Amino acid sequence: MVENHAIHECGYVYNFHYHLVWVTKYRCAVFTTPQLVAEMLEILTSAASDNDINVEQAEVMADHVHLLLSFKPRYAPANVVKILKGASARTWFVAHPETKKLLWDGHLWSPSYYMGTLGDMSKETVANYIQNQRTERGKAGRPSKKAN
Repeated sequence: MVENHAIHECGYVYNFHYHLVWVTKYRCAVFTTPQLVAEMLEILTSAASDNDINVEQAEVMADHVHLLLSFKPRYAPANVVKILKGASARTWFVAHPETKKLLWDGHLWSPSYYMGTLGDMSKETVANYIQNQRTERGKAGRPSKKAN
């Protein structure tokens, strides 16, 4: 089970996680053995670690990757994707140049991806919390102003 608690940094606290999925170019089955899967997992976790990205869970399938990530708010999610896909493809092709023959134009990854956020609270919980900030019943924020 994934720990889901706030991370404290100098000047801010954050608690968010991203589910990231992307596929190989043309959905070509590249990671077809346990050895190849393990190599790609190692490449991805190494690239993430080098860039201050925390991989909480990862799974490499024959033609796609699932990652559960957390990273500092100063990093743009799109840049994190670019880092992981770019670094992993470069490293993979050095170790496995024969893979380029499977992929007609030599790109390991499709340019598209899916990224979703998740956290401790549902969207409805947060919406209700915000909506009730200025009510007497709200437990946080300023109390409502009473008419004189």
